[in-house]
Amino acid sequence: MREQIGHRDLWLSGATATVVRQVAGRPAEVLLVRRSDDSSWTPICGIVEPGELPSQTVVREAAEEACVQIEVVRLTRMAVSGTIEYSNRDRCNYLDHDFLCRWVAGEPRVGDDESTDARFFPLDALPPLKPRHARRIEVALAGGPDVVIEHDPH
Repeated sequence: MREQIGHRDLWLSGATATVVRQVAGRPAEVLLVRRSDDSSWTPICGIVEPGELPSQTVVREAAEEACVQIEVVRLTRMAVSGTIEYSNRDRCNYLDHDFLCRWVAGEPRVGDDESTDARFFPLDALPPLKPRHARRIEVALAGGPDVVIEHDPH
């Protein structure tokens, strides 16, 4: 597709998982991966493939990116991103579906070339996050009954 349109904006559906691991006697932890393109820490994120439910996307991406098994607890947020420009100059806008997920099995490790690290962080010791990723985690952990619908902060 990029051969046809170059670096122009694409409108894509995305899905993000706030994966929580709760082990007895330890504080809750959140799974993050360090992106290989800009070294930022993010929750598990991916593009929804044709015919795939966004809830399936996060399960697939967790296995591919961090080699862990998860289950979806609930949809927490839908957000429209602003234009995101990647280091290769590709531009995308996303309708993102954010999910609260529960860790089921596996110790996180890098599973593909999109990440350089994968690990759980205690909630009170998260690394610096871009505002849109911090907001995803904040909403997922707030536990409200409704799905939040908003624009991503920049």
